[in-house]
Amino acid sequence: MESMDGRARPEEVSAEVVQAAPYNFARSGQISNDQMRAIAMVNDGIARNLTHTLGAWLRSQVQVALAATEQMTYAEYLESLPEPSYICLLRLEPLGGVGLLELELPLALSMIDVLMGGKGSTEQARDVTDIEEAILGSVLSVVMRELNGAWETVGLRFASEKRESAAHISRLMQASERMLLISFDVQLQETTARLKLCLPTVVLNTIHRRLMAVREQPRRNFEASGARVTELLGKAQLRAVLQLPPTKIASSELRNLKPGYVLRFDLPRFTAAEFVLGGLKLSNAVPVGRGEHRGAFLQTATAMTKQEAESEIEVVQELPASVQEGGAA
Repeated sequence: MESMDGRARPEEVSAEVVQAAPYNFARSGQISNDQMRAIAMVNDGIARNLTHTLGAWLRSQVQVALAATEQMTYAEYLESLPEPSYICLLRLEPLGGVGLLELELPLALSMIDVLMGGKGSTEQARDVTDIEEAILGSVLSVVMRELNGAWETVGLRFASEKRESAAHISRLMQASERMLLISFDVQLQETTARLKLCLPTVVLNTIHRRLMAVREQPRRNFEASGARVTELLGKAQLRAVLQLPPTKIASSELRNLKPGYVLRFDLPRFTAAEFVLGGLKLSNAVPVGRGEHRGAFLQTATAMTKQEAESEIEVVQELPASVQEGGAA
């Protein structure tokens, strides 16, 4: 309908142009796909760093990998908690929020066993004692250092609190609050369990722009980096040994060793020596002299596959000083 001047009425224009869509309150606090990809990049770095730092701290082989990143309500997270659980409260600075760090008990007990000099074996799942909790604190400090090193780039820092009971955890946040659960698979010896980080999505939405900046930051690529690496590797020194092929010697011959004794090797007269570099046989060679120095005249180089190279690795023992000074035995 038109007005007397021929123009449409304002209420009719708004009714035709604006199409209202219903708002789904269940998606309140939902993390976008772009944010999830940025968060995954941060946590991939944490997994790589924990593999090295935990392995060095525990003096054992450790493998850490990002397992899952899930969105859920706080009530759903509480329902998934095993009993008993090892959970520490985290303060999220400077935003003033709180989060949770969960360590599955089989992994916690395996770490304690390794730190006490064991082999990482775990018994039936049980709660940790006060003494064991103090020992486990050193491991958690390593985990916190890696978490802060990764998340500080987006303006988030974790401050760990003491371990909390399940009763206190259940009253910590509202049941309907949306959470992001980040799970890491940790393998220590024969034990594989999970380390989990539970964060409120409202905190991650607050640092949305910084997360996007981390995701979109281009990787540095220096043209001269390859040449620089080659130059530095060219100055590296590798242990090189010129030796006869391995042979067996009777123990009775070793008992008769004394100055002037001739030790007979069960090798043909013209057997070529082996040039061993870094514990790997590189080539057959002939001992030669160059001025006051000894050298090796390389003959046929051996091209080895990775499996063959690994099978060739052996403990290389130095020749006696009398052999080194006098030449071939």
